[in-house]
Amino acid sequence: MSVAQRAPIPARPPVAGQMPVLPTLFGEGYGVYRARPAAFVLSYVVNVLVAALLIWSGHWAVEHQQQIKRQVIGLVSDVSPYILPASGKESGGGGGGGDRDKLQASKGSPPKFAREQITPPAVVVRNENPKLAFDPTVVGPPDLKLPQLGVVGDPLSNVLGPPSNGTGYGGGIGSGSGGGVGSGRGPGVGPGQGGGIGGGLYRVGGGVSAPRTLYAPDPEYSEEARKAKYQGTVVLWMIVGADGRPRDIRVARTLGMGLDEKALEAVRTWRFEPARKDGQPVAVQINVEVIFRLY
Repeated sequence: MSVAQRAPIPARPPVAGQMPVLPTLFGEGYGVYRARPAAFVLSYVVNVLVAALLIWSGHWAVEHQQQIKRQVIGLVSDVSPYILPASGKESGGGGGGGDRDKLQASKGSPPKFAREQITPPAVVVRNENPKLAFDPTVVGPPDLKLPQLGVVGDPLSNVLGPPSNGTGYGGGIGSGSGGGVGSGRGPGVGPGQGGGIGGGLYRVGGGVSAPRTLYAPDPEYSEEARKAKYQGTVVLWMIVGADGRPRDIRVARTLGMGLDEKALEAVRTWRFEPARKDGQPVAVQINVEVIFRLY
């Protein structure tokens, strides 16, 4: 037998030296373009500094989170036109007055604050020889100081003259009532009521006690809700005045089936021991839950 002759397989030529996949720092494989080690060093240093700055800022924010939180809360919650800092001891309030002048109250500064008011402030003094002379004051924290404009008046007024106590009534300065300064009601300053400063109503807390119910009859069920055996809670927004009577009652969370109306009818008859601040009754804003339940 003969063995078939096969042509020999040619050997592969030797492989030339391959170029590196990534050039080194010293420019191997760049050809005619040389690397610049200084650029690598500068980039490395910049990245290290940025990373260090991020780590330091995060650490600082964690250590000072309470201070940051207080500052943010102050910026968001400061809605008073007087730009007063938030206080944990005083809450809401305001006042107003006037003596039914035809002209709006003239611009100026309110008098000093005191816990009690004996003489209301006035731009135009009607009685120059009173039997008992006391310095005019407004009700508020005695340590509170407002910028002084040189003359007495309403700090929110845009009227620079002539002098006027304002179109309000009850003494004081402004377009409100109650012997204070501003457009509110009470012996305080601002658009709120009940004394103090800052606008809006007093709210429970910060030296203001909660009103307590003295007479609170249960509401009646509507026929529609009774037949459907419908139960739930109506939330009412209301103001309890210094006389203990509710007013300006509104539905904050509705229930339907005629129960909202029944809740309003019942709460209008309620009577409260009023909220107090520094021992004096004041008007406060509260929410009341009226529960409807079938037994």
